[in-house]
Amino acid sequence: MSVTRRSLLSLLAAAPVLAACGVGGSSSGSGERTKVRIAYQSFADSTLLLKDQGTLEKALPDHDITWTSFDSGGSINTAFLGGAIDLAVIGSSPAAAALCPPLNIPYRVIELLNVIGDSEALVVRKASGVTDIKGLVGRKVAAPFSSTAHYSLLAALRQAGVDPASVTLVDLEPQNIQAAWQRGDIDGAYVWTPALSVLQKDGLTLTDSAKLAAAGKPTLTFTVARTEFIDRNPVVIDKWLAATDDALKKIKTDPKVVAEAVARQIGASVDDALSQLKQNIYLDHAEQRTPEYFGTADAPGKLAEQLRAAAQFLQEQKKVESVPDLDVFRKALRVPGA
Repeated sequence: MSVTRRSLLSLLAAAPVLAACGVGGSSSGSGERTKVRIAYQSFADSTLLLKDQGTLEKALPDHDITWTSFDSGGSINTAFLGGAIDLAVIGSSPAAAALCPPLNIPYRVIELLNVIGDSEALVVRKASGVTDIKGLVGRKVAAPFSSTAHYSLLAALRQAGVDPASVTLVDLEPQNIQAAWQRGDIDGAYVWTPALSVLQKDGLTLTDSAKLAAAGKPTLTFTVARTEFIDRNPVVIDKWLAATDDALKKIKTDPKVVAEAVARQIGASVDDALSQLKQNIYLDHAEQRTPEYFGTADAPGKLAEQLRAAAQFLQEQKKVESVPDLDVFRKALRVPGA
């Protein structure tokens, strides 16, 4: 099942009914099977190995595991607000927005799935005649708003000295970006694979998230989970983290196995999936507990500061109302394996 903003409305409408039926990690002694609702996105990622191989289902045979595909982190945040999901793969920009007013979503970051590289990029149609970011003034550029791509697009414009108000920014999901591109409705887009790969066939790449990270504007992909779900279902969280840690290590030791799983899940060739996997940086849980990222409970790392910096940037763009103190972001981090 794939969820767009339109189909999300029907999912949210059903959420109260689902909750009444014990959906979402009910761990009471009623004898009901615990339900785990996972939101994922269809890009090359370690979690698709778990989905493909049924790893979580095998580890938790007495649980009902549901995987739902979403097109963007903004839609995932809306689903969290509606009580429709428990666990999700989401980018750092929508995660930062979720921790700020008006959303204030009660979830925690439980692991870092990747540091985004050139799997997200700013591309323009060659037919547009644009050859650099300054040339985007007066042009129409799309991105899924509140996503890591949107954050990177705004950062790229600022880096080039371009006022975002001088560019017509269009809020579109990846599949709609691809359709608008083919119709010639937009001049450019900041988006991720696999849609990015389609655009690059007849487009010119102006910059990417690897370059922006090197310039001090990194974007990341996390697993987040509802705080209540974490508290009520520690075994689920432990099984998930053990499986994803293994998958992260396998990307380094046996990437073809992961690429084969990704290819089956997103409908790509194994070579394409392998190429997409190589576009990001993957850190296992031990590597995530360094000062650059989570750190430890006694010595917090830089991750909370990076999230707050993203939130401050979003506030400047009027995407969040205000930015909480650093302590709010630190409390939202749950060090994997700690």
